[in-house]
Amino acid sequence: MFKIYTGIDPATGKRKHTTRRGFKTIGEARTAARHMENEIEAGNSLKDIHITFKSFSELWINIYQEERGVKPGTIRIRRHEINNLLPFFKNIKMADITQEQYQTALSKLNRQFAKNTLAGIHRTGRMIFRKALEKEVIKKDPTEFAYIPKAAQTIEELDSFYELPKYMEKEDLALFLKTAKEKGLDLDFEIFVTLAYTGIRIGELCPLKETDLIKNNDGSYLLSITKTYYNPNNNIKSFKLVTPKTISSRRIIDIDNLVVNCLQSVIERNKEIKRIVGKEYLDEGFIFVNNGTNPGYPIYVKIIQQRMKRILKLANLNESLTPHSLRHTHTSLLSEAGVSLERIMERLGHSDDDITKKVYLHTTEAVRKRDAEKFSNLMNGVLDFD
Repeated sequence: MFKIYTGIDPATGKRKHTTRRGFKTIGEARTAARHMENEIEAGNSLKDIHITFKSFSELWINIYQEERGVKPGTIRIRRHEINNLLPFFKNIKMADITQEQYQTALSKLNRQFAKNTLAGIHRTGRMIFRKALEKEVIKKDPTEFAYIPKAAQTIEELDSFYELPKYMEKEDLALFLKTAKEKGLDLDFEIFVTLAYTGIRIGELCPLKETDLIKNNDGSYLLSITKTYYNPNNNIKSFKLVTPKTISSRRIIDIDNLVVNCLQSVIERNKEIKRIVGKEYLDEGFIFVNNGTNPGYPIYVKIIQQRMKRILKLANLNESLTPHSLRHTHTSLLSEAGVSLERIMERLGHSDDDITKKVYLHTTEAVRKRDAEKFSNLMNGVLDFD
């Protein structure tokens, strides 16, 4: 064991010392002490050489949130990614984690997770160790030359690259909405019409307020999308409203009369409920609200997912479809109607999205084939090569 002076603590003005134990011989302890003294003299002293990965990752989360002002959903993702690294590094000192250990962890995780998931884990790992380097907790970043191993693609993976996301054809959408109107529960028809006819995300529908419905001078209406509903625990009172992830997600879109009528009818109904229940009602102007034990609180995502599954079953449609499938359906039908990809992405609040492009290209390919057939049929009537 040895104990050496490491300087003055600027916060307290007191002398600081550090102690090291676990050496087999006195000579080994003296060598380590001389090495640390040299490091201190060179100004390379580590702030807390003993801190473990688990402890530092908790510190990092707080720093990350404060520095970047990220949303709760992002913090939740980062914590999940840290949890995937903990089995490898949990109680190991940050200063002791090597490049080889980190690369081995990535290689093992590569067998468990998809490429995008692993990329997120690696990105979080890099941020943690870079912050440790900045704070002088470590002297060398073990993630600096780390890489995500590339595995040979299987036939299934190659096929999935061309697999389209699930969406409804217009006939299926009509049946779905008809079933929602005739057999749906309270608000089902209005919710699913709004999702299908606007293409907004389910997390954008839940926090819609009366003030988001904007009337133009010509009598037409717009819908303002400026917030996202966050409620990971599905506790109706514990929701948060957060800003959208990107600038392009904040948008104002045109809506047709069917959507306007649905929204206005729900708003009028809410006024009547508010009049009946009085102060119990959360009077914050939400449109799609709960009317049970917590009136006025926005309806939450899980409820809408469950209700959609019920309608799909009643209509004998594909039960693996989700509320997000209505967004893809909106893309498909706009494409079929001849709306440009740029305008569709603007309406959906995307600056770039491979899935939207995939649906668009698939739909427009069918339209282009029909165009070619129309031209051929036209010319067949006037050309005679016999």
